[in-house]
Amino acid sequence: MASQIVMDHTGDTRHEFDANDAKALLEAEKRFEQLTGAGFTAAVRNSSGDPTITRRFDPKAEETLFYPRLVGG
Repeated sequence: MASQIVMDHTGDTRHEFDANDAKALLEAEKRFEQLTGAGFTAAVRNSSGDPTITRRFDPKAEETLFYPRLVGG
């Protein structure tokens, strides 16, 4: 099972999907586009476990983390 983890001010929401299911994969890609379009940054864990920022949906990623735009001041 692959997962998309969306961080926000309330904590996180996890969306798990089967990457072998075409319908679930389409929904995951749509969620990726919606979140990044809304300003979230997407990161995928690499083989060593470190997050790497991505700008494209990766259907082979086991875990994608989305975090909101940080605002400083």
